[in-house]
Amino acid sequence: MHGTGDNGGTEETGRAELTAIGLMSGTSLDGIDIAVIRTDGERVSWRGPSATYPYVPELRERIRGLLGRKPGEAAARTIDDLTDAHAEAVLAFADAAKLDLGGIDLVGFHGHTVFHDPDHGVTCQVGDGARLAGRLDRPVVSDFRSNDVLAGGQGAPLAPLYHAALARPIEPPLCVLNLGGVGNLTWISPDGAVVAFDTGPGNALLDDWMRRRTGHAMDADGLAARSGKIDEKALAQLMQHPYFRRAYPKSLDRDAFDATAIGDLSTEDGAATLAAFTAEAVKRGRDLLPAPPLRWLVTGGGRHNPALMAELRLRLDAPVEPVEAVGWRGDFLEAEAFGFLAVRSYYGLPLSLPATTGVPGPQTGGHLDRP
Repeated sequence: MHGTGDNGGTEETGRAELTAIGLMSGTSLDGIDIAVIRTDGERVSWRGPSATYPYVPELRERIRGLLGRKPGEAAARTIDDLTDAHAEAVLAFADAAKLDLGGIDLVGFHGHTVFHDPDHGVTCQVGDGARLAGRLDRPVVSDFRSNDVLAGGQGAPLAPLYHAALARPIEPPLCVLNLGGVGNLTWISPDGAVVAFDTGPGNALLDDWMRRRTGHAMDADGLAARSGKIDEKALAQLMQHPYFRRAYPKSLDRDAFDATAIGDLSTEDGAATLAAFTAEAVKRGRDLLPAPPLRWLVTGGGRHNPALMAELRLRLDAPVEPVEAVGWRGDFLEAEAFGFLAVRSYYGLPLSLPATTGVPGPQTGGHLDRP
């Protein structure tokens, strides 16, 4: 190890702080989020520069073509190209941020989730950690979810331990709600215990609806949803999905839900109904928690949609704020989390717990590739 890893152990844990780059390619397929943090695997002492590098459209569509199934041999070129896109993004990022990669101890490489079916023991994130380590000449931790699923867990969500690390100064009980393609929450109790699970749809259904109806990637600024009217009958039909009757821990694939119930609605009414669906699913998740949170902090792309935030405030009976209200970076929280988890993996610390993924006991994970 290089860089801050030479600084000796922190007083609390005895483990050296490491500087890590976290990489996240989210379900929205926007691009590659990059963030730098310094941590001993429990406390975060510094959050450094961050940036997003969009996928070129041709690669984005090839990755989209892998969704919903385990990739075969024909996917090898796309996986190599996705890995190389991450390498090029990190190199460009380091140049722009005047960051010496020689001072980076670890790179946390999530890859891109193309298929997630933990009930049948399968989760698949594409990306080649060894190839990335060679391109960057840095140690890379990847494959964060497989150990959890093989041990009987859901393999998701994995960010809760990072949420809990950041939330130490904030009065609990607290909920951190991530609205990416899928919605997931982290509930942090007064004694620091953590509960986490996927709530239901995040942005994926609404994004797909807008793409089909308008050709646009999303409902920018919630304009369509704010112009439409919620179809309560369709919303009730969407909420009949058996997922909502399951106890937690539980997790979802991006494509677990479909929009058949709103197929005859206008673009605007469909958008309004799907925004309400995401919020109502979160409310249903709240009702499963050991105690209602005093506050909701929202991260992920969904916090940028005023219609969705308004629906959450209407339904959750507690303050709902973007995570920026407490100084966190909502666009880079997941990238930071995989830098944090890379360090935990390196030190053999758990990445998941029974109350976050349903794994039988605290579970380590991740695969280390050295250059």
